[in-house]
Amino acid sequence: MALRSLDNTLPLSPERPKKTVKVAISIPKQPAVSKVNDENKLPLDPSVVAPAVDAIDYISSENLKPVSDPDVKFKSLMEGLESKDWLKICDSLNDVRRLALFHSEILLPILEKVVMVLVKSMKNPRSALCKTAIMAASDLFKSFGDKLLESSTPNDAVDQMMLQLLLKASQDKKFVCEEAERTLNTMVVSTTPIPLLHKLKVYVKHANMRVRAKAAVSISQCVSKMETGEMREYGLVSLVQTSAELLKDRLPEAREAARGMVLLVHKAVMEDGENEEEEDKWQNFCQLNLAAIDALTMVKLVASQ
Repeated sequence: MALRSLDNTLPLSPERPKKTVKVAISIPKQPAVSKVNDENKLPLDPSVVAPAVDAIDYISSENLKPVSDPDVKFKSLMEGLESKDWLKICDSLNDVRRLALFHSEILLPILEKVVMVLVKSMKNPRSALCKTAIMAASDLFKSFGDKLLESSTPNDAVDQMMLQLLLKASQDKKFVCEEAERTLNTMVVSTTPIPLLHKLKVYVKHANMRVRAKAAVSISQCVSKMETGEMREYGLVSLVQTSAELLKDRLPEAREAARGMVLLVHKAVMEDGENEEEEDKWQNFCQLNLAAIDALTMVKLVASQ
């Protein structure tokens, strides 16, 4: 039996949508902000609106005063330096500076421990603490000079401090960088060139090219302080080889420092009392102690001056 077509049947009526209940929510009006000054209102406490930021006073060495009772201050010094409160460490570092400048004999027995605290503080991400430690290092160099360089152990506290100074002098934070450069200059002025050169020469091949450049500047400053006899004592060959290494450096600062060293070494070589033709003495010296290409560079550099 054939089924009847349903085309003519009425479509089913869709369900009527249910009405949604609308609920009126009253939103309280925000009080209008008056732009007129109300003289009867108390001013807001600035400490509530903006909490005070801890500030550090950077005291120059010239403005530091002696400690009234150095023995008492010394007893609590290490406790302050090892504090977990960075502000207390800054205060203790300033005490270190005062003791170093005015009561250095008291500080001498714990000098290495103090230097290690300085190294740790220079590594701290707080720039204020880092700068205070760098300033303290400067005062240590002023007060103790060569005594800081006497340790013969490799990678000692002073070596670590020197590396941190070179690193900080290479970084982008200007006020830290400038302070580190001043301390490096103080280091050169306050110490004997030969012991300092032995400390600095290892950084000529440092992986960080900025460290190499800063080390080159300090080495050049050391050489400029030396008499011809001191340069011979340290070794003219060692100096010319260091200069040749730095002349190939990527940074102009290192190359410029090396050029200054080359001219100083050349002067010392030419003052040597050996009987030799003046024009050949420098060339022979370079060819004897350097690779051929480096020797040629040295000869051309001097000839261009």
